[in-house]
Amino acid sequence: MTRWRIHGRLLVVLSLMAAAFALAAPEVAAHPEDCSPHAGETDEHDHSYCISDEEIAGYDDSGANLAPGQMANTRNVHLVANLPKSGPFAGEAQFGSDLAFWGKYAFQGNYNGVQITDISERDDPRIVSQIYCPGSQNDVSVWKGLLFTSTDSSRNHSGCENNVPQSATNPASWEGIRIFDVSNPANPSMITAVETDCGSHTHTLVPDEANGRVLLYVQSYAPAANQPDCQPPHDKISIVAVPLAAPQLAHVAAEPVLFPDGGYPGDSYTRATSGCHDITVYPALDLAAGACMGEGIILDISNPMNPQVLSKIFDSNFAFWHSATFTNDGSKVVFTDELGGGGAPTCNPTVGPERGADAIYDISDPTNPVFLSYFKIDRTQSNTENCVAHNGNFLPIAGKDIYVQSWYQGGVSVVDFTNAQNPKEIGFLDRGPLSDTQLILGGSWSSYWYNGHIFSNDIQKGLDVIALADPIRAGRLPKLPYLNAQTQEPLR
Repeated sequence: MTRWRIHGRLLVVLSLMAAAFALAAPEVAAHPEDCSPHAGETDEHDHSYCISDEEIAGYDDSGANLAPGQMANTRNVHLVANLPKSGPFAGEAQFGSDLAFWGKYAFQGNYNGVQITDISERDDPRIVSQIYCPGSQNDVSVWKGLLFTSTDSSRNHSGCENNVPQSATNPASWEGIRIFDVSNPANPSMITAVETDCGSHTHTLVPDEANGRVLLYVQSYAPAANQPDCQPPHDKISIVAVPLAAPQLAHVAAEPVLFPDGGYPGDSYTRATSGCHDITVYPALDLAAGACMGEGIILDISNPMNPQVLSKIFDSNFAFWHSATFTNDGSKVVFTDELGGGGAPTCNPTVGPERGADAIYDISDPTNPVFLSYFKIDRTQSNTENCVAHNGNFLPIAGKDIYVQSWYQGGVSVVDFTNAQNPKEIGFLDRGPLSDTQLILGGSWSSYWYNGHIFSNDIQKGLDVIALADPIRAGRLPKLPYLNAQTQEPLR
């Protein structure tokens, strides 16, 4: 049995940022997969993956044993440092989102922009700069001095200054990809922006340096007839080409349709396919794996401008196909199900171990994926804690499949998938609920291993630096020059 301990909340005090940031008005935001209706949607199954308050009231959370302010962890996992949200990113509605890394810098997405943090001193991460540029989710990737962010909320214009929400029914509204020069991380600047149909919920960086560029696979969904820039059917992705020598010339270069048959129509439990939520690429293998709301897909990206669907995967336990991660050798893929849209408490015995979980597939033959197993944390979370499978990555260990993963308020989990038919959690760090009377959206959005430590971007708490000890010997693994988690590369 794994041994674990409980201790009080770690408090770290951070001074306020520049006065200009302190004066920035907060912007109310909702989680993009929440259960509020999306404008123009009429399909009765569009929100079947959501969970009602009445259902939640019936969940058995009697096994939850952490109170607000408490933390539990296994002996091989412990918190090294926490850098709280600050300045324009401090509010409850300014959610921390995804992470990317370049050298000694972490790029922390936030609904109000991006924070660049120096992580060279693991026990003392320091803010280098903050880019105040509102627009959920601000999903991030970085490449050789360029930072890319996703905007999936309709705005009055593409720039960062005086940027406010504006109805998507207005043809002058904007959402899509922003590009920044971060060659000097202390003084970032915006270069340009590219509008994409239905905005950019997430994006995936595909290096194409043979042609002097990078490509961005832009994932977006939820079309509506009354939105001129997001017309149904929306069964495609957008591909933005960014010339490295002239990033200001970035443009939409292709819009491949992945679901010419319209995709999965949805049912009484699974949301309908409408574009994709997230795609992970493995360029060295010419493969990609897509989580596309109602289904999972495996893609041939040998021609990266024209990805081709090799196979589709359906699972009656998956309500919302959210993300995908290849094992290091590319022989298997872990898909995640974001049951409840990330805003519901699904980690309890009532929901059970096969919904809101991971599912691992053997893709030795990418035209015929074979289901191997489910994995879900078995630590009961309270009914005031949103908890479901979310973002993670595999450690660069030859011969083993060790996965670090976020579970929102279920914390950060370390899972051994080496025996893919019998995965086991081998470590975790878990905070108690933000409140014991109401569900406040929070917890770890993304957690990734990078150069000896786990880094977690917590929706409310900010950046966590987490040490991972033996038996994995995390400190002795290869040093990575960078990490965009949805752009996988062979072991170095």
